[in-house]
This record gives sequence, C-alpha cells and structure tokens, in this order.
Amino acid sequence: MAKNTESNVYTVLFAIGMVLIVGTLLAFVASSLEEKIAENKRIEKQQNILYAIGINDNDETSVEFVSKSVVGAEFAKYITKQFVITGTEAIEDPNAYLIDIKKEETEAKNPNYKRRLPLFIGEKDGKTLYVVPVRGKGLWDAIWGYVALDDQLVVQGVFFDHAGETPGLGANIKERFFMDDFKGEHILDGDTFKGIAAVKGNVDPKNLNKTDFEVDAIAGATITGTGLSAMLKKDLAMYVPYLKTLKQ
Repeated sequence: MAKNTESNVYTVLFAIGMVLIVGTLLAFVASSLEEKIAENKRIEKQQNILYAIGINDNDETSVEFVSKSVVGAEFAKYITKQFVITGTEAIEDPNAYLIDIKKEETEAKNPNYKRRLPLFIGEKDGKTLYVVPVRGKGLWDAIWGYVALDDQLVVQGVFFDHAGETPGLGANIKERFFMDDFKGEHILDGDTFKGIAAVKGNVDPKNLNKTDFEVDAIAGATITGTGLSAMLKKDLAMYVPYLKTLKQ
C-alpha cells in the first residue's frame, strides 16, 4: 500500500522525525566540541587579561594578542595569583578565571546571593598589577573587558571587546587609539571613587590630564560610550572596598 505523502499526518510525522534527527546531530556535535569550546574560551580570557597588563605582540598601531601556543605559559608566568572577592575579603582561588561574570550578575539579583568577584594579580617589570573584569551593555549587545590597576588604583592598561557594536563606530572600543587613552587614568578622587567616563566634547582630546576621570569618546558612538562608562563605574565600584585596602 502506497503512503499518502500529501496527508497532514504524514507531514507532521515527517517534520517531527526531521526535528529529532537534526536535534540529535546538533547535540552530538555540541557534545563533541564542548572541550574545544571551553579551551578556546580559556585561551581568549587569558589573552585578554595578559593584554590588559601589557603582555601582547602589538606593533605601533595594531592589537595583537600573545599567540595561542604560548599563552598558557605566559599566563602562568605573569599572573601570579587569583582571588575571589566578597566585600573586603579575598580568598585565593587558582580557578577564579573560570567564574562566569554574566552568570554572577544574574545570580546577584537574588538579595541572598553572595556575588563572587574574580581578581587577577599580575607581576610585570617589578610592579604588582590588579586586573578587574568588567561587563556591560553597548548599543546592540554586551560589551566587556579587563582593567589593570596598580596599588594606587591608577590604570596601567585595559582591554575592551564587544558582541555586536557598529563597525567603525562603537566597535572601535577595542582599537588601540581608544584603549591606550586609559593608561594613567585615576579612578579615585582622594578617597572617593569616581570611575572613568568616555565623554563627548572632552576638553582634553590629547588625554594629558589623567586626574579628570575622563577620556575622549568615540565619534558617532554615543550609546556605546555611555554603556562603557556605566560598565566601568558599576563594576569597578564593586572592587573598590577591597582595592582601597591596598593603599593603606
């Protein structure tokens, strides 16, 4: 007996069958690639953290990370300790870099949840550096990065990235001309936390004043700049209670 391939029942069963087959194949592929994906995320994170403390393969204008082949060894060499911070308390944890910042932010909406804040301690050229991860919202999607501070809470380097900002505009937060402006910026006015804002019409376009808590914004990227400023203020503020103890 021939099948009636034009019946509604056949169409529904065929669709269900295809969904099950495709779903099974996708689940298999995802499972087989899980370790590789996790490894790539680890490498990217380590490259970003190292970039913030000035360990990279940059030439005069480009943004070049430490190569994948040596990033693990370089991370172990320069990042000497990792901590998880809650308030003014810090507990050493060699796996702090595995903490999911986005997930922690979501969990923190529960007032009973104690948010975990990863902090990375680096040693470079005889100086101790404290690297703080930050995450926020740009114009179209998430933006994130790392800020490296010395023990006086002066910025020694940053790295920023994005999920989908406009090319040539908001996407320029990850370009050298923007990120380099943050070097030397202060985040405290005396004992008061100020953060750093990307300001349109900044009266210091060459960024010579490092105690005005401002850098020049990217032209045509007002919303991305506003989101980045809010991100820095929001996330750095959570670390300040502990970071201030470094100045004492």
